[in-house]
Amino acid sequence: MSLSPLERIDGNPTSTIAGLGVRPGRPVPFGATRVPGGVNFSVYSNRASAMTLVLFKLGQSTPFAELPFPPEFRIGGVFAMTVFGLDSEEIEYGYRATGPQPPGVGDRFNPDRVLSDPYAKMIGGRAEWGVPPDYFDRYVYRSRLPLEDFDWGGDRPLRLPTEDLVIYELHVRGYTRHPSAGVATGGTFAGLAEKIPYLRELGVNCVELMPIFEFDECENIRTNPVTGQRLLNYWGYSTVSFFAPKASYAATGRYGMQVDELKNLVKKLHAAGIEVMLDVVFNHTAEGNELGPTISFRGLDNRTYYMLTPDGYYYNFSGTGNTVNCNDPVVRGFVLDCLRYWAIEYHIDGFRFDLAAILDRAPDGSPLANPPLIESLAHDPVLRDCKLVAEAWDAGGLYQVGRFPGYFRWSEWNGRYRDTLRRFLKGEPGTIGEMASGLVGSPDLYGHRGPAASVNFVTAHDGFSLADLVSYNDKHNDANGEHNQDGDNGNNSWNCGAEGQTDDAATLTLRRQQMRNALLLLLTSHGVPMLLAGDEMARTQHGNNNAYCQDDPDFWFDWRLADRNADLVRFTRLAIGFRQAHPALRRRAHPTGRQRDGFGHLPDVSWHGLRPYEPDWSPDSRLLAAMFYECDDACPTRDCVYLVANSHWEAHEVQPPAPPPGLRWHVFANTSAPAPDDAYAAGEEPVLTNPEHLLVGARSAVVLVALPAD
Repeated sequence: MSLSPLERIDGNPTSTIAGLGVRPGRPVPFGATRVPGGVNFSVYSNRASAMTLVLFKLGQSTPFAELPFPPEFRIGGVFAMTVFGLDSEEIEYGYRATGPQPPGVGDRFNPDRVLSDPYAKMIGGRAEWGVPPDYFDRYVYRSRLPLEDFDWGGDRPLRLPTEDLVIYELHVRGYTRHPSAGVATGGTFAGLAEKIPYLRELGVNCVELMPIFEFDECENIRTNPVTGQRLLNYWGYSTVSFFAPKASYAATGRYGMQVDELKNLVKKLHAAGIEVMLDVVFNHTAEGNELGPTISFRGLDNRTYYMLTPDGYYYNFSGTGNTVNCNDPVVRGFVLDCLRYWAIEYHIDGFRFDLAAILDRAPDGSPLANPPLIESLAHDPVLRDCKLVAEAWDAGGLYQVGRFPGYFRWSEWNGRYRDTLRRFLKGEPGTIGEMASGLVGSPDLYGHRGPAASVNFVTAHDGFSLADLVSYNDKHNDANGEHNQDGDNGNNSWNCGAEGQTDDAATLTLRRQQMRNALLLLLTSHGVPMLLAGDEMARTQHGNNNAYCQDDPDFWFDWRLADRNADLVRFTRLAIGFRQAHPALRRRAHPTGRQRDGFGHLPDVSWHGLRPYEPDWSPDSRLLAAMFYECDDACPTRDCVYLVANSHWEAHEVQPPAPPPGLRWHVFANTSAPAPDDAYAAGEEPVLTNPEHLLVGARSAVVLVALPAD
């Protein structure tokens, strides 16, 4: 039989297995890929002795075909097969892996289990939040192929300068699940899209989404000891499938449209000038320790994907039972493939890496001087414009804040900034020097990398909210069902005189002032500020500093607080706008305190105390003042900002330094003043009437801006 010159030789089956036409597949890319006439399946397992492709009709519990890979369909450690005649929208698939006999140390092959594809772009069967799967089913998390016809309409990542970001960390479900959200489909990507006007008005330009990769919220076995309600894995730091968006976060997930719904959210955020950063968890998986479920990695190649002790047990540097073997070459390729996929297919602007110090560990757990994965991510050509942010510690005691191998690409959650600012707000002695370093971007930590390497924050999902930080001395995690033993004990919090809820007017006034102090200092510090969603309206978690399991109206984002605490929302919005308007607060390089050409007679930063140029660095000092000045050939106008922060319980009279010639001081913010005089919109800042005598109230902060005298 002769072939037509236009006929594809590799577009026809060469044999039949289980009644389906097949041929040897392409080993790359891994995963399931549509090809002319069929689907190409490629899966890696270096130690499997045999592999079987298992095919299901959509939603059916029994497979309609099982196709063993012939030996000639294996290339190296990759099994690849093209199957013809499949309707890719109507199938689910998985694998059975058979291991060598006798099994080697650390092998966990079980051909009775159907395994999810590590490269699956969608997971079936998990479209409804909070409904436990049938854990006796041999195939719970079913791999699917998504549609690939989304119209981006010319959208692309925004590529905002890192130093210009104001990050807003939020939980997709919790942000709009509360009835007060007033959206059509609460707790979904579509619901979040309805809140974009609020985000834009607030002024943030980057949302950091807590985990949205597919996870099993029902894996938590604890109950609330007070209500008896079953607790969930609400936060989602336990990934089931790294390429798949969580189906139950999509209003259209029941129709298999979660991919398009998430892409539409990203597209709308970009149209509003807001970048999207994903919180990604590559340090561990949902498979847990030796007693955990076999979902994917464990059954395909346990020894490759996880860090194992010499006797085959799991190292636990994540605190969750297992640790991904990130610097194995195969696993490193998996992480790169995954992040490239999210950057290419979803136009994601950046990634925050949970417990990123684990990415720095060798297979035996020891820290590496030159970790291959971190270096590869830093220099990957596809990820070149993506922001990379490390949580530079892990649960095994490796703390690398300021020492994370950044390759001049990585930023870090600056945990030291958080702790210093909290201690300063409490009025602890000996914090002035560290607070000054934080204000200029922590050059003691990031001097060779610049201020943008420091992601500054006061609160995050993990820990107290801002309202709780000033309302509780101790954590109150009893509702988590762990006898209040979970969560960090070192919170550096202060309840301002009463634990939790109170009607005392003086205590409530002080708490509101302390929240404004925290927000103002955060948003006038060099580096990249990050806000926890809800802090701008005093959202509370009722003293729970580890609300990972609390899917409850008391922990969702209560939008009624926007009206109840409108003054705080307004203050936050104005402080964000002030930051964005003043380049003196957003430098790419650390201010040095030295005079430079083009800066006239003023340094880029100068330090002050009760009197100009007389800072008090003594351990008992509780007042810190700084003037930031920006004026060079690239700056059309001189920008000068003066900040004074008083953590003392007494007011102090301060003399600010003289502003640059031709300018005079105006008041932008004074946290001890009642609203609306606590902050002013641009162009409405009143003149400082007596520049020789500025009264800075007890536990308060003042920001002045130098404006033309006319």
